[in-house]
Amino acid sequence: MEHFLERYKGHIEGAISGFDRVLFRGTLRTISSRHGIERWLWYQGVLLSNFGAFAEKVSAKLKKHADQIAQKHARPFQYVESPKQSKQEIARKIMEKDKIVKGLICVLSCVEPCRTFKLEKDHRSKMLKLRPTTRQCLHLYFYYIDRDFGLMHVRLQTWLPFTIQVCINGWDWLAQRLDRQGIGYEKRDNCFTHIDDIPRAQRMMDSLIERKWIRWLDILAKRCNPWLDPSNGLDLRGYYWSIREGEYSTDVLFKSPHNLREIYPALLHHAIHHFSAKEVLRFLQRRLNIRSTGELKSELTSRIEGVRIKHWVNENSIKMYDKQGCVLRIETTINNPRRWNIRREVTRKGKQVMAWVPMRKGVSDIRRRVTISRTANERYLEALSVVGEQLPACRVLDPVSKRLLCDGRPYRALRPISPEDSIIFSRNYSRS
Repeated sequence: MEHFLERYKGHIEGAISGFDRVLFRGTLRTISSRHGIERWLWYQGVLLSNFGAFAEKVSAKLKKHADQIAQKHARPFQYVESPKQSKQEIARKIMEKDKIVKGLICVLSCVEPCRTFKLEKDHRSKMLKLRPTTRQCLHLYFYYIDRDFGLMHVRLQTWLPFTIQVCINGWDWLAQRLDRQGIGYEKRDNCFTHIDDIPRAQRMMDSLIERKWIRWLDILAKRCNPWLDPSNGLDLRGYYWSIREGEYSTDVLFKSPHNLREIYPALLHHAIHHFSAKEVLRFLQRRLNIRSTGELKSELTSRIEGVRIKHWVNENSIKMYDKQGCVLRIETTINNPRRWNIRREVTRKGKQVMAWVPMRKGVSDIRRRVTISRTANERYLEALSVVGEQLPACRVLDPVSKRLLCDGRPYRALRPISPEDSIIFSRNYSRS
């Protein structure tokens, strides 16, 4: 990335990296599996034949609690007829109309698909059992203006097993911090076009990784789900928090739209024609070998906002697009972190040892997730630094092609274009 920034230093203000949109998911692991919920129902003294009535009862309390929250804060409780409608746009309109600057904006409800359980009869054992299934159920959306994250929402499934989601935006969090520190900036839509002190802003974004996420997420969950209160007798314990989707972006801030417009078409052309499977795998720290499986594809899309190129490696992706005319954004999205490994303490044969194991979705592995995403963005920008390079190849190769004498010891010259040395360079490039 440094080569890209150095090359265009006369046209850019700098670059900043951080979380864009992050979607946390909370799972009640005691009732998220078929065996788990059956044991829990037995503990509650509920027969499987009464599962439907029991589920409706606990679901009704969630709806009543949401209505009470809306009434307590004198905010609207609105039903959204179609799941295709943008709840965020509805919340924004209510926020602007009522001039809400903090706290609860509204509570929305909508019928959407969910993962739950279905009661059926096992023809072999002639007994009732629960089976995981997908069905439609009511979801509750609590929209807030948070003092740290600005506009955000909590989405709660009202049917068992009460899965919950919390959606935040890292750039909104940075805007709140910059306001408190008195640092000037210009923000349009979901990106910064100017920041007075970029290095300081970057340190703020880096500090977000250290936030005590679980404690904060638990507070939000208890606010929306009354069944988490032990006094209600359901003994649901707490949510296990994971990152369902994490977008980590690197924004290069250009001084003017003209500067970005001059080079962006060439960057797109280079990315679509020269970033082959080998390069895309290298960006995302994956290897191309006989064990490589899955789908890899690139797509160029023209949108109202501009032109975007996106590369997928199985469920994960990296993309480049321009925002607000003067911001070049490289963004890595990790949907399946198990494609990468993390070194942590695990139990092996009854002993605690350090080992490389698949990365988890849990928030405890957020640092490793950030490291992978950030280095992917940097590799992408570094690969783009050669676009439009006018320096003759001889100016680059001649210095390394001369014999070197250092401390009285001779070192042979490199021959990058020779068959022998080119193989070595190719191997090192693929491992980097």
